[in-house]
Amino acid sequence: MGRRLEIVIMTRGPELYSTTRLAAATRRAGHGVSYLNPTRCAIDLSPDGATVLYNGEKIVQPMDCIVPRIGASITRHGLTILRQFQAAGIITLNHSNGIAASRDKLRALQRFASSELPIPRTAYARGAEDLHHCIETVGGTPVVLKLLEGTQGVGVMRCDTVASAESVIDVLARLHQPIIVQEYIAESEGSDIRAIVVGNKVVAAMRRTGKSDDFRSNIHRGGTGEKVDLEPDVERICIDACNTLGLKFAGVDLLESNRGPLLMEVNSSPGLEGIERATGVDIANEVISEIERICD
Repeated sequence: MGRRLEIVIMTRGPELYSTTRLAAATRRAGHGVSYLNPTRCAIDLSPDGATVLYNGEKIVQPMDCIVPRIGASITRHGLTILRQFQAAGIITLNHSNGIAASRDKLRALQRFASSELPIPRTAYARGAEDLHHCIETVGGTPVVLKLLEGTQGVGVMRCDTVASAESVIDVLARLHQPIIVQEYIAESEGSDIRAIVVGNKVVAAMRRTGKSDDFRSNIHRGGTGEKVDLEPDVERICIDACNTLGLKFAGVDLLESNRGPLLMEVNSSPGLEGIERATGVDIANEVISEIERICD
């Protein structure tokens, strides 16, 4: 082991499984660990030096690396605080730009497409007037409609007819919610692959299967997971997806289609509980090893 590091986990939930696993792995490696609730942070941009305040006081504790675990509901505020730490020269495991790109599903898909990574046929609809063209673009119904921002399967809807899609789009347009329209991959049969990338390698992967009445496979929605070994070319897609967004630690979701694996999205703050239990891999330890590498 090299020098002792002071690792800060930015989270509102120090009691959550993923946070406690990361903290335990940090201590086992001989490093210091502390928690930072981003909702208690503010920024002082005074002329004598910009700084982050915590509970109104200037932060004086040493920080070698910040591990962002920013909840989707506070993305904008959390990234604002993270950017200020980055401006001060503090290393962050995932950069604010990468997290921002991953939280915007369309922005991420645009980057994947420009990098020639495989994705489902996808279109973007601002409102109902775009819908028919979008459905034709992705190959007709059924289609999957997705909000630009959403986690754990929330904001993902399958529409089997044009009429049902029109109803959804009409409601969302009234709420000023643009939407992603994607082809429905029937052969995936309510399952997908979740792979965890740390650094430049896939450290664990599982196949998630949804409940019998749900085409979404998220474990948070009652799905189950089993360990799976990925082919090298599939691992390469996962690693390239993270590199495209500039993420060092992420969960990559893929669908298995008749034309090969298709990238769905990348989660910059992946949960560890389901995949550690399904695979037996100590992902938290892999994360700390990566922090040691980038801080060396």
